[in-house]
Amino acid sequence: MPQTACSGTMFTTPSGFSPHLACAEPGEEEAPQEGPGPGPGACLSDGPPITSASLDTLIQNLVPTADYYPEKAYVFTFLLSARLFIPPPELLARVCELCIKQQQYFCLLCYKASLRKFGPKILQLLTEWTETFPSDFRDEKMVGHLKDIIHRIAPCDEVLCPTIPIHPSIHSLEPIAAVSLNASSDKLVAFKTKPPPIQKDILSICNDPYTLAQQLTHVELVRKRRGGGEERAGCGDQKKKTSNLEAYVRWFNRLCYLVATEICMVTKKKQRAQVIEFFIDVARECFNIGNFNSLMAIISGMNMSPVSRLKKTWSKAKTAKFFILEHQMDPTGNFYNYRTALRGAAHRSQTANSNRERIVIPFFSLLIKDIYFLNEGCANRLPNGHVNFEKFVELARQVGEFMTWKQVECPFEEDRAILHYLHTAPIFSEDGLYLASYESESPENQVEKDRWKALR
Repeated sequence: MPQTACSGTMFTTPSGFSPHLACAEPGEEEAPQEGPGPGPGACLSDGPPITSASLDTLIQNLVPTADYYPEKAYVFTFLLSARLFIPPPELLARVCELCIKQQQYFCLLCYKASLRKFGPKILQLLTEWTETFPSDFRDEKMVGHLKDIIHRIAPCDEVLCPTIPIHPSIHSLEPIAAVSLNASSDKLVAFKTKPPPIQKDILSICNDPYTLAQQLTHVELVRKRRGGGEERAGCGDQKKKTSNLEAYVRWFNRLCYLVATEICMVTKKKQRAQVIEFFIDVARECFNIGNFNSLMAIISGMNMSPVSRLKKTWSKAKTAKFFILEHQMDPTGNFYNYRTALRGAAHRSQTANSNRERIVIPFFSLLIKDIYFLNEGCANRLPNGHVNFEKFVELARQVGEFMTWKQVECPFEEDRAILHYLHTAPIFSEDGLYLASYESESPENQVEKDRWKALR
């Protein structure tokens, strides 16, 4: 795909984001700065939002001084994107080097007051780094550089020694464990003959749509906590990134097939219609909660051909609410209706007083698609060699939103029986679904008759 610089008015800058950096125009050389970082006692003036800069300048702008601390939005954006240009251990080594130079500068001029200000600020920066990207510190080199900075700064002022705010993520960096009930039952059950009857169904486990929507949200929130934002932005370790994305896809597909299985395996038309109505209500509750990923999985399952062809069953069901939900998730206009609903949920989350109202679970596949096209469609560097920082501001906005949403604690009490069923209930393969569907409502045309004959 041809890449563009993504300059001009394509991106909007997050509110309050105006880093202390004067940017050179394309093709111009940046004047070297005197002293370490932005320069002690010479904080760079406020200017327009960064669109591009050299990597060295961006690193200098990351390191605080006695009178300057980078804005939180800048720290997140740069730490997220910098790994595309420099490995985290090397970046931290560069930060350490600048800190040492600045420390020596203060000591040489006997700026004890400045040194007292500088120490806590660099520790604050390190704390933000460990909190936001804890997976970086699984690397021994990172921990070594981190300890080196701390040991060099602490002796400069005895006041700092007992109060070094090291985030616990450095000592405990294990990924959030999956719920113990999450058995590996994502594989589809393939049937050569008519699928055997399944002893349990979803209604025997849970017949309340709101309760099931809560438990689906519980699953989604647990899965959202796995992995880091750098992986979703395409900046992380490729093997781990692929593994996390595959886990999301497996869960989405499993929920699709589980919904279709629950409908197709019912032998009586009236009961099948009840199951359809039940899942419509579950989907509506997911929408109200802000769980758009489960909502889309349920709609997708109900739109699978083995389910949608059951016209006699659908005629018995009350489907008005289903068509409304389908309209909300309609892909027309690049999912315009969904994006409008997502913005509404995001606004509710920002002004919420409870975790229940803070929940936002986006349609994950579309989120990844948006990030992919932004990442692949825009160049990382401009023709003059500068980092295309404007691109990474937008990447950071999208990933930052997701990371904020994933921090929400699930307000719903865990129901182990329902979670166990969601993760372990047998699900039909596509052939199994068609067999069950044809047994429920006979083939209507020659194509269906031929397929049924082949399957049998």
